[in-house]
Amino acid sequence: MMNGKIALSAMVAGVLFCTTFTSAAAEEVVIKVWARADRSGPLRAGNLVTAGDTLNKFLTAAGTDKRVKIELNETNAKGYDDDALDLLKAFAVDKGPDIFVLAHEWTGAFAEAGYALNLEDHINKNPELYGDIIGPLWQSVSYKGARYAVPQDSEVRMYFLNNDKLRKLGKTDKEIAALPAKVDAGEFTAYDLCDLAGQAVQKGVVKYGILHRPNAGPDFQMLTESFGLVPYDKEAAKLQASKTALKDFFTWVKYCVDKKALSATNTSMSWDAIEQASFAKEEALAFFHGVWRVTDQTKAWNLKGKDDYQRKITWINAPAGKKGGKPSNLSHPIAYAVSAKSKNKDLAAYIVALASQPIPNMRHSVTTNHTPINYGEQSMPEVVDKGWALVAATPMLKYAGFMPNHPKIGQYNAVIFKGIQGVETGRLTAQAAADFVVDELGNELGKDVVIKN
Repeated sequence: MMNGKIALSAMVAGVLFCTTFTSAAAEEVVIKVWARADRSGPLRAGNLVTAGDTLNKFLTAAGTDKRVKIELNETNAKGYDDDALDLLKAFAVDKGPDIFVLAHEWTGAFAEAGYALNLEDHINKNPELYGDIIGPLWQSVSYKGARYAVPQDSEVRMYFLNNDKLRKLGKTDKEIAALPAKVDAGEFTAYDLCDLAGQAVQKGVVKYGILHRPNAGPDFQMLTESFGLVPYDKEAAKLQASKTALKDFFTWVKYCVDKKALSATNTSMSWDAIEQASFAKEEALAFFHGVWRVTDQTKAWNLKGKDDYQRKITWINAPAGKKGGKPSNLSHPIAYAVSAKSKNKDLAAYIVALASQPIPNMRHSVTTNHTPINYGEQSMPEVVDKGWALVAATPMLKYAGFMPNHPKIGQYNAVIFKGIQGVETGRLTAQAAADFVVDELGNELGKDVVIKN
């Protein structure tokens, strides 16, 4: 292991010294980094700063007096969409950084504008730095067949089932333990889930069958994909919707409402009320959101470790829409991109590589409950001891989908949510909801969306 580290240090220092610094006039090269200030993930920017320190150690060992200085600009944008728009404006007036942190769905917009560097050659030439990154995550930062960023963290969004409520319904521990595998095999469908959740409500075991976020967001993509609604045409780089898939999905929503598995009041509830009902009050059989919710659940029920948690909660992917189908879930990585306009793009790319190594990424993962980006992180003592949920969730990435790398995906999701809200509240039939969504997508997104039968 130590020999590997020495070799890696020598390789990076040697390559950077030869390819970047031989033409640098100054003793210090400034690398500008743009990142949104995020209390929930301070190491997204912090790991880039640390990577600069690591690189300087390599350069010292290589015997050169050249140094890198990371100049960090942490913005106060409310969210990643606002931050991306501000960053696009900065690039438009030649004020863009060398490295920037972005939500992965913006990768395509920056690539199309010529601001994000195509990293294919860099990644392929450096397997020592990138070869351990979990394969499916690369999908999230690919645009028109090329990788334009490096995933910095990940997550898994899934259903959380309350085992105590399942036991009250008469389910045995053996049956509960078998449920995730039945979902993955396509034996337990989305309709079966609504039957189960509806039964729990009708028998008075819970107040709510399935609770979900009360507003528009990416979570619903894992449900729509279970019914064949693929939101993105990669070759055309456009959003898309299928009339048939939309009707199938909304037919399921209506079925769940009729079974009392979904509540007419869900979309009018506050996040606070949903969290209370799902956790502290235990009023729901199921809730779907992200793996980081393990912290909230552990605190709400004073759970002690993995075994205690798994006696209380079972995770499942979003079940397929029909027997024999594939399940799905959703991951939403935040990523590092390098500016195609940077005068030090090769150097910036290596700083991103160093920030993406297992140890710095592990520190981010265990402090924020995001799943690791490297396979090797799963066996690290810190992850095993503190991040057992991350280890347990990582295999679910096999079924992960990602939000399309398109700047209008937020508008797309908002329209889908209006359809869900319409059916849940009884204002729209399944067919009317599908027709409404098709019309709204066409009106709002125009040539950015393709509507298929």
